[in-house]
Amino acid sequence: MGREPNHRLAAVMAEAGSSNKGLAKRVREVARRHGEQVGTTHVAVQRWLNGGGIQRQTALFVAEALSGKLGRRIVPRDLGFPATAPVPRSVVGPTHAGSLAEAVDALDSLTLQRPEDGPGHEPPLPDSDVHAAALSWLVSRPDGLPTDTLATRRVSMRDVAAIRTAVGFFMQLDFRFGGGHGHKAFRHYFREDVLPLLGAGYSTKVGNALFAAASEMAQLLAWSAYDCGNHALADRYLMATLRLTQVSGDRMMGARILANMSHQANYLGRASRAVTLARASVEGGRSSSTPRAMALFSAHEARALSTARDHKGVARAMNDAERYFEQADGADDPEWLAYMDEAELVGEFCHCFRDLGQGSDAVRFAERAVALTDPKYARTLGFCRMVLAQSHLLDGDLDAAVTTARRAVEDGDALQSARFQRYVRDFQREVSVHGALPIVQQLNGQVREALEHLDDE
Repeated sequence: MGREPNHRLAAVMAEAGSSNKGLAKRVREVARRHGEQVGTTHVAVQRWLNGGGIQRQTALFVAEALSGKLGRRIVPRDLGFPATAPVPRSVVGPTHAGSLAEAVDALDSLTLQRPEDGPGHEPPLPDSDVHAAALSWLVSRPDGLPTDTLATRRVSMRDVAAIRTAVGFFMQLDFRFGGGHGHKAFRHYFREDVLPLLGAGYSTKVGNALFAAASEMAQLLAWSAYDCGNHALADRYLMATLRLTQVSGDRMMGARILANMSHQANYLGRASRAVTLARASVEGGRSSSTPRAMALFSAHEARALSTARDHKGVARAMNDAERYFEQADGADDPEWLAYMDEAELVGEFCHCFRDLGQGSDAVRFAERAVALTDPKYARTLGFCRMVLAQSHLLDGDLDAAVTTARRAVEDGDALQSARFQRYVRDFQREVSVHGALPIVQQLNGQVREALEHLDDE
């Protein structure tokens, strides 16, 4: 059944003499007065006029904005929105969207937030919200592509190709210069050139490709926020992106999002959350993912289990990952899986052995990961070198550990990443018991100098 245009909203806007852009601006101003930040743009206003959904708190802001313009009290039901009660501040903000419209609104809001302004501005999402989202995704059925759009624009495969080209460009910037580089332009492109296409018209073939490309771009925005250290923002991007994958039933991309969420939880030391998300990724992706993708998901399960110190579970998950990877050649993998090669798999395994405290195995796998990683992936190579340094330390070889860490810092490019800086700080803390030794003092001096000159590079 098609959506009906929101004639009530259109009538009140006409009475107030308010354009789409003008109303969007007023809504943002009202939200700021209430201590909130929303990403309402003219695109969102048009979506509401077309009969699209709206978040409850945003509906209140719209009503207040038009009340001020008209000089009389307007409530959400006057605008064709359901009767809305105020939402407590603690639950305002994008968690798991119940519909495509809510997911798009959430992404629209998120693109106005700068990752460098965090991470303290928003609280991390609670486990209950994240687990509920994972369960909802696991039992979901595809929404089906929107067929009730009152759109004049038609999306073509050329539009989708442009998005994929942009994804590749921003991914290169991310790999070379860190998650924060180019983020403003990336967010603007996604908000102004990608999100509006989701409400346009398209064939089934184009629509499926469009949502896959939009999900890929949204998850890259999440990943770059994570790399900048803004975990609350990354959480929210990932949750909204997970909902996007339900539209066309892209289970492999959805499983990838859950694996990314597990990766982040694991990095933050939330082992139980990381294990739950990784297992949801494996189970949810099993029926429709390529062997290479399943190798990736299983490797993330191994990473999470190693943080939980589940030796038996790690061995099983690593064996699964190896078995899937052996079957990977010849499968029709999506482009986003191109990075999942032997170097990536071995790199995940060396992290596992390090976290389990198995020094000799960790050294062996980390050395191979360093040897296999293409230098153009400077950040990944930096991570592997720091894991090798920690592994040498576990194995009792302080000289090799410090020499390897100095090499990682010396290369420099990875220092743009907040995550890499965390690896370095962790290593410095681990060798602090040897702080009086000249080699450790030299390392600490090198790190200070590198960070001081980071902005001059």
